[in-house]
Amino acid sequence: MRPLLAAALAITTWLSPTSGITEAPADAETPALFDDEAGGNANGDDPAIWVHPTRPGRSLVIATAKEGGLYVYDLTGAQRQHIPAPAPPGPDDEPGRFNNVDLVYGFRLSTGAAADLAVVSDRGRDHLRFYRIDPSTGQLTDLTDPAVPYVFNSTQEQVNEAETAYGLATWQDRTGTFALVSRRHQTRIGLARLTATAGGRVSYTLVRTLDLPAAFTLPNGTPWTPCLEPGELPQVEGMVVDRDRDVLYAAQEDVGVWRMRADLTGAPVLMDKVKEYGRPGTYDPDTEECTPGPDPGYGGQHLSADAEGLTIAYGDDGDGYLLASSQGDDTFAVYERESGNHYVAQFRVHGGPIDGAQTSDGAMVVTSPLGSRYPDGLLVVHDGADTPGEGERESTNFKFVDWDEVSDPLDLDD
Repeated sequence: MRPLLAAALAITTWLSPTSGITEAPADAETPALFDDEAGGNANGDDPAIWVHPTRPGRSLVIATAKEGGLYVYDLTGAQRQHIPAPAPPGPDDEPGRFNNVDLVYGFRLSTGAAADLAVVSDRGRDHLRFYRIDPSTGQLTDLTDPAVPYVFNSTQEQVNEAETAYGLATWQDRTGTFALVSRRHQTRIGLARLTATAGGRVSYTLVRTLDLPAAFTLPNGTPWTPCLEPGELPQVEGMVVDRDRDVLYAAQEDVGVWRMRADLTGAPVLMDKVKEYGRPGTYDPDTEECTPGPDPGYGGQHLSADAEGLTIAYGDDGDGYLLASSQGDDTFAVYERESGNHYVAQFRVHGGPIDGAQTSDGAMVVTSPLGSRYPDGLLVVHDGADTPGEGERESTNFKFVDWDEVSDPLDLDD
């Protein structure tokens, strides 16, 4: 089973002088990643926090960097390991591109051993990949079965069109271990069952899929679809499963956050909308951007598109909170974990000696003690615009927020 995550969420007393939004300063950060040839085309995206079973101070942060592969950091932010993404299978094919990562604890291998796994969506190859985490060394080892199938496609030619595995969340129940996987540029989410294969390897089988809406009817009867590039549908990336309720939350970037059964049965519910929901737009092929029309006022109040990374703060007796990255305004929205998912507060990672987090894709929080450095837990968020950078080089990294800096002022229940 997973370690105790986020028993409570509360935010520092740092306040933005312009917006009044609560600010939480970063305590540490990882080295900058550069999305260019010299930097290995490393573009940070999504973090996960693996909790060591007996020595929590030796826990690890595991993060994706697209073509840069997978990076492993200790709790100071120092790099411990780098795993390159796979090479393209042919000269005209796409290389591996690691998009999202989540964790599985105690997966039973064919050898009989139980393994903690980092599960990664490989957007370039349309695969899931699996890495065993060794508690004694802190090193990750690839256990991906060489014969893993494509998640959504059937041929390499289709994979090269890049409608591939994208967002990711893991889920375990009494029937097995699963990965929920979204499809890039589509509204589809797939449920894949993880399987132990010969030689201690790991593979998967797609169980079922669910397609979220791509078009909507506004309260005044007007049809609306989000403005996107031609041929694209409003995709999902950020996802998280409430492990106690078997509920999946999925962030459809230009629409909002959906709540549904983790087994993808039943009807999804749009829990909250982005502020831009219902606003018409016209795509300009010259600028490759959308020109927005007048706002009819049907959007939400808390999420500014894109709606991105999701993480759950588990509390006692079923309490806790859902955090959602509001990428458009560099904040995080906080909702109650209980069935109504009522909105609670907004905060941003900013202030202090380290720059904050902008255009954040992913986040994860753990509030169980992580050694002497983080006795009250840790929040890790992706920073999509690390500063100061190096000239014109695009730079990203991950910010570590000491959880005792986000403790009491919102008076949230433990």
